[in-house]
Amino acid sequence: MNAYLGRSPLRQLAKADEAVQRRIIWAMPPVELLKLDADFESWAHDNQLPPNGEGWRVWLMMAGRGFGKTRAGSEWIHRLATGKPGARIALAGATIHEARNVMVEGVSGLLRVARLRGARLTWEPSLGRLRWPNGSEAQLFSGENPDGFRGPEHDFAWADELAKWAQPEEAWSNLQMGLRRGQRARALITTTPRAMDLLTRLQADQWTVTTGGRTSDNINLDERFVKIMEATYGGTRLGRQELNGELIADVEGSLWPRDLIERCRRPLDFARDEQRWDRVVVGVDPPAGVGERCDACGIVVVGRSEGRLYVLADETCQGLSPDGWARRVAAAVARWDADIVVAEANNGGAMVGSVLSAAEVGVRVQLVHASKGKAVRAEPIALRFESGRAFFAGSFPELEDELAGLTTGGAYAGPSRSPDRADAMVWAMTELGETRSGVPRVRML
Repeated sequence: MNAYLGRSPLRQLAKADEAVQRRIIWAMPPVELLKLDADFESWAHDNQLPPNGEGWRVWLMMAGRGFGKTRAGSEWIHRLATGKPGARIALAGATIHEARNVMVEGVSGLLRVARLRGARLTWEPSLGRLRWPNGSEAQLFSGENPDGFRGPEHDFAWADELAKWAQPEEAWSNLQMGLRRGQRARALITTTPRAMDLLTRLQADQWTVTTGGRTSDNINLDERFVKIMEATYGGTRLGRQELNGELIADVEGSLWPRDLIERCRRPLDFARDEQRWDRVVVGVDPPAGVGERCDACGIVVVGRSEGRLYVLADETCQGLSPDGWARRVAAAVARWDADIVVAEANNGGAMVGSVLSAAEVGVRVQLVHASKGKAVRAEPIALRFESGRAFFAGSFPELEDELAGLTTGGAYAGPSRSPDRADAMVWAMTELGETRSGVPRVRML
């Protein structure tokens, strides 16, 4: 390995895959590591580097914890400060304390980046002021003091952890008003996402370029730490937000608010106890067409235990032929020992039943016809979750995103064109909820 490193570590790193890159870095002697660390542009992730072009004003870097947001911010500010003598820069943190400890004095802060580049900066902690030898100057500000941004003009700004600011709307507005010095004033926001209107608006703004990344993208992090975090939080809202850097916002009037989804989550191992289930049903929402452009075929497995319903698996597929998705249904039946398949027949009618029969699913296929919209059908099932009678046995990000997009007004504001996964789950849970021993029920199709 050492001989390998001796043949230009940067060149070898650039050519290697991620696993090899990690081994190279962990085997490097301290002197080589320092050289590599100083050459940020050669090893940085693409999303840690400034956007190309002249048409943007705000660079929004929304990424998971440990992605390298602070290092990217420090490198960007240092480059701008050294490239434009006399520049005026705003460094804004959630608090003055965090701005100082993270953005300036931290392990990836400006003082360390400057030392790696061979530059000597003048740091005046009592004044919250940082100076470069060429006259460029950065001043600390706080997101909990919006009025502090009034008055000063800036060429550039770096806003760290905007999602944590106590008064983000007013503070950001005042910072923007002062970002008017020079011909091309720009700002960088480095933050772990959190559901808030300001971030949603910024992401949609025509003057904003958004980049992001996952915690796992940082090859300098200990692999064991990454694996533990992903095993513990992967797929949950917290994990998607804090590890994957996803902005997950609630839809107004959602039948499944994100907090409800998290409250109704149970461990994945819970689903694997086959002796637990009184009945298991596979719900199917067949696609209207064939090919990659058609809707997905929703396939969701639901089980019942002691009167409570649990989502066990999401086997949804897209782009398969009727025979392909039917075989996917048959595989789910066999894997979970289901006793019935409930399939919507609005699109395809008898063809749906014929396709499933040809696939030899091995259990009875019950065709159901929808007389109401998807969101309306989902309301009674949402009430089951709210009342503690339905749960998710594990994490199902795509299904959860669709459920969160179903609203009380009957509209759908989810990520896909149609909530096929959600509809399959609703059909399965409706079947399990209506079949209670000793209580005859009449289902209207």
